[in-house]
Amino acid sequence: MKDLMRLRTSLKEELQFALNAQVKMEAESSSKYLAMAAWCDRNGYSNSADFFFTQAEEERAHMLKIFKYIGDMGGVAVTPEVTNIPQEYPTFRSVFETALEQEIAVSQSINRIVGISRRNDDYATENFIQWFVKEQIEEEYIARRQVELFDVIGEEGIGRFTIDLEIPKVTYPGAAAEAE
Repeated sequence: MKDLMRLRTSLKEELQFALNAQVKMEAESSSKYLAMAAWCDRNGYSNSADFFFTQAEEERAHMLKIFKYIGDMGGVAVTPEVTNIPQEYPTFRSVFETALEQEIAVSQSINRIVGISRRNDDYATENFIQWFVKEQIEEEYIARRQVELFDVIGEEGIGRFTIDLEIPKVTYPGAAAEAE
């Protein structure tokens, strides 16, 4: 049966495994952002909560995009199990540092998929995954700039309140050029 299944898909087993791992990573990212949103909401950072709720939806959309691609290519997409999502963070800043760490890990994982695609001469998957490469440039940029707000504005006095107001305003400057 396994050999027959391989004939029904152009995805090599190594790539199917890597894509399913990425599905899981995107699901975990969505859950982590949801937990971050809840933490921010509980602690009075409503703008940051809204930002993370939006991020959670975006990561879920990424998960579904990859999940559907696997199926469209005749592969077997695996519904991920997501567990052990942290619900508490020691500080407001740590929420954003964790988000940046998550985005860097996602970028590294996406880059691994590009490498696997190239080693397997799978140009369709490499072409598909390039959208995620471009997306991660934007995601990492925004996450870095948000962490930098803590250094630029500071957390003393009304600093955290001001940071919360600025979080949704941080955008990737390349987005405007890409829209044209």
